[in-house]
Amino acid sequence: MSCCQTLQSTEPQDSGQQSTAQRLDEERVRAASRLVEGQLYQTDFTVPDMHCAACIGTIERGLNSMDQVVSVRANLTTRTVAVVWDAERGPGSAIINFLARLGFDANLQFLGENDSAATDDKGRLLLRSLAVAGFAAANIMLLSVSVWSGADLETAKLFHLISGLIAVPAVVYAGQPFFTSALKALSARRLNMDVPISLAVLLALAMSVFESFTNGAEAYFDAAVTLLFFLLIGRYLDHLMRQKARGAVDQLAQLTAKGGVCVDDPKSPTFVALEDISEGMRLRVHPGERLPVDGRIVQGQTDVDRSLVTGEAASVVCREGDLLEAGVLNQTGSIDIIATSDCRNSFLAEVTKMMDAAERGRGLYVGIADRMARLYAPAVHLLALATFIGWMIYSGGDWHSSIYTSIAVLIITCPCALGLAVPVVHVIGAHQLMRRGIMIRDGSAFERLAEVDHVVFDKTGTLTSGQPAVVQAPHLDMEAIGCVVALSNRSSHPAAKAIAQAFDGGEGATLCDIKEVPGMGIQAHSKVGMVRLGRPNWVAEIAGATPLSMDHSGVAFAQQDGALAFFELEDRLRPDAAGTIAALQQAGLKVEILSGDHAKTVAAVAGELGVASFRDRMTPADKIQYIEKQQSKGGRVLMVGDGINDAPALAAAHASMAPASASDVGRLASDIVFTRPHLKAVLIARELALRTGRHIRQNFALALLYNCLAIPLAVTGQITPLLAAIAMSTSSIVVIANSMRLNLYREPQFEQNAESVAGTAEDADAPDRHTKELEAAA
Repeated sequence: MSCCQTLQSTEPQDSGQQSTAQRLDEERVRAASRLVEGQLYQTDFTVPDMHCAACIGTIERGLNSMDQVVSVRANLTTRTVAVVWDAERGPGSAIINFLARLGFDANLQFLGENDSAATDDKGRLLLRSLAVAGFAAANIMLLSVSVWSGADLETAKLFHLISGLIAVPAVVYAGQPFFTSALKALSARRLNMDVPISLAVLLALAMSVFESFTNGAEAYFDAAVTLLFFLLIGRYLDHLMRQKARGAVDQLAQLTAKGGVCVDDPKSPTFVALEDISEGMRLRVHPGERLPVDGRIVQGQTDVDRSLVTGEAASVVCREGDLLEAGVLNQTGSIDIIATSDCRNSFLAEVTKMMDAAERGRGLYVGIADRMARLYAPAVHLLALATFIGWMIYSGGDWHSSIYTSIAVLIITCPCALGLAVPVVHVIGAHQLMRRGIMIRDGSAFERLAEVDHVVFDKTGTLTSGQPAVVQAPHLDMEAIGCVVALSNRSSHPAAKAIAQAFDGGEGATLCDIKEVPGMGIQAHSKVGMVRLGRPNWVAEIAGATPLSMDHSGVAFAQQDGALAFFELEDRLRPDAAGTIAALQQAGLKVEILSGDHAKTVAAVAGELGVASFRDRMTPADKIQYIEKQQSKGGRVLMVGDGINDAPALAAAHASMAPASASDVGRLASDIVFTRPHLKAVLIARELALRTGRHIRQNFALALLYNCLAIPLAVTGQITPLLAAIAMSTSSIVVIANSMRLNLYREPQFEQNAESVAGTAEDADAPDRHTKELEAAA
């Protein structure tokens, strides 16, 4: 019997018991739904009371039994349920009512909305409850120490009374997260983990109050409050992880423009909200704005940042007739586009849906503690009940001793050590990672990272630094250098910034009529005439070269009627990329490169790093399809990427990592983010993940050993509730002490490719060295 198993089939409740969410009419449900095809709609619901894998099973089995439901996919990480339903077979509003009968409150999730306010309120409640429980536990423990030390009877009575005055309001307030959940489960005739927890806490509190008022020798206020304190720690950590898990999809939504300027009538441009933009509408997009929907350029020319699509940092010049995707950034010039999609069917919407589907398709991993605790709730209740009945028979109806023994069983079998087995190790492991510049977003990533056997790297921004740098500069006189410095300093283009950095400290010439031409470069007038810095064909127009003969990928500079000069730019490899990949291969992991770049460029990087398998020109859909194919064969893939275009693949992979230089969406979609510019973080994270798994298994073994020894003693009446509380606390201390051994971890060592590192450093110094040579010659 699982922790969320339904005790018996649920019957429809009275309309007076239905919540406001259950009475939402069909129009509101339709407004929150997305039309799939025909009369099929997809509606997303937030279900905050979904706590474990058994809850997912209850929801999916229940909803699949409805006539109008076609498919159901529940996401434990974000606590959402996506339902595809047929409007011809029944109303969508019935889904909310059915979830309510199962004991789950559900809310509609509208396009562009999120439940961050409700999430923040829940987090604040947990934090306040944790603070109250911690304060009460510390003070009650101080009083209990005096009682345990042999205080006289009157002093013990006084301390019990004071402990009760602290414990009762503290338990009532701090226990809200568990009591509320337990009441909802019981009202729907279900059991969950919060039912025995609440029962143990309340019984211990009630018996403590009874003992205090009847001058009993013992009270258990400390056990009740301390148990509550440790359980709240685990619940709050779980809340933080789930809150961060929702960030990637929310960040993608933030990339969507709120609307666009419609110029169907050029004389009266009007702003149109995103949801009102339709296919065929003419929109104007200014520099610095993102495209609200997919569209074709019909007027204008500009540089566009398409890193969302390709992952490549280099800007692309776009002209009339070019197709652009929703979410791409217009950098330099105003353009008019004809919308080729609406907001629900745009490229950005597809990326969001792919990432959400990939996250739902992870297999819905649950923590080891949840898997082991599925039998806990019914087993503890049955064991406590059997103990009570057995002692009633054995003692001849002595209900006092029977209840005492049953409370001892509930306390000594409390999930404190079991609940701490995972989160404490995760906290210490996360701290060890943080000390090394590595941040983990999801505690369950430790388990998944330890299981990987296949590592996939993106190229740009992951294996490379993501920032272009000048690797070869032309021979220029001092006057030309001054023009290059002045032009590059006035442009915000990444290539211009790289050239400006190469001549850092150089004095710029005096120029006038400086103008940046969208998609081409920047030009101005000097004392010798026009000067240009930008695309070779465009620069060649003022030089003595034929544009059609130009086949050069670098950045060109020329003065009026002068010779063309080329700057070679290159995105350099990270210094330890070769050593990291070699170490991964030595560990028996398969390593591959997936990139949206050209075959020649990807092949060169793969050859330099010793990677035999690579794929080029990969779109976001290609990457996620490839990863899913590998995992369908039994592989467990670690994806290391940085771009928005990598977000779906990061979400689909068994585990994922991203550098801090990655896009916001890429970082939020990954399980782990490393802030240092070294790929060695991949090795460190994996080694810590392996150690974390070992410590968790050791903790479970200790917790099980404790229960195997303590439960028989409690059932036979050899342990009082006070000793049970001490044993419970001791088991928690042992688990924490074992977890602390993770602090002894030392980083793995591996050989770096000295030639690669030296070559990178030499290339980095080349522009400065060349500048010094030019200055010396002058």
